[in-house]
Amino acid sequence: QVQLVESGGGLVQPGGSLRLSCAASGSTFSTYDVNWYRQAPGKQRELVAGITGRGMSTSADSVKGRFTISRDNAKKMVYLQMNSLKPEDTAVYLCNAFRRAGGATYDYWGQGTQVTVSS
Repeated sequence: QVQLVESGGGLVQPGGSLRLSCAASGSTFSTYDVNWYRQAPGKQRELVAGITGRGMSTSADSVKGRFTISRDNAKKMVYLQMNSLKPEDTAVYLCNAFRRAGGATYDYWGQGTQVTVSS
């Protein structure tokens, strides 16, 4: 079992920065891939960035060069550094931990943190 708690959201002006944090519990956290998704009102949930247990990362084209995902397995933390924020980045950002093992799928979500980019 993994529990996830996001923090770090808030109101920021266009061009500003925020760092989101995802705190995890569970002894096997390092074996999970962790993803950041976002969901804006009236839009589908979008995968923003992901990182494997070994630290290989990917990100959506819409945030490449602006957002960076990282993790610290010792602290059971995953971060999303968001720079050069735009109004279209406004959404609830959710942390997701996922892995497949022994024929089973393990998929956990946090409650989300609101990011609002507005002047």
